Amino acid sequence: MSDTTKTGRSWVAFGPVGALGSIREVDGGFAVRLLDDTDNRGQYPTLEAAKGALMAHLPSGSERPEFREH
Repeated sequence: MSDTTKTGRSWVAFGPVGALGSIREVDGGFAVRLLDDTDNRGQYPTLEAAKGALMAHLPSGSERPEFREH
């Protein structure tokens, strides 16, 4: 179970094969979740840090996804 609270905006990360994960604005930062995750991969203080973290969780050699606010 996650201790974060959803408070606002969200972004979906899209790669060449479709949606890969999401970033949600939560109290105190941004939570990262990959598509098949049941829990967040972590919480980051800025949107840019969260985008970098999501990219770091993708397989080696993956292209940087396009982030679309949702």
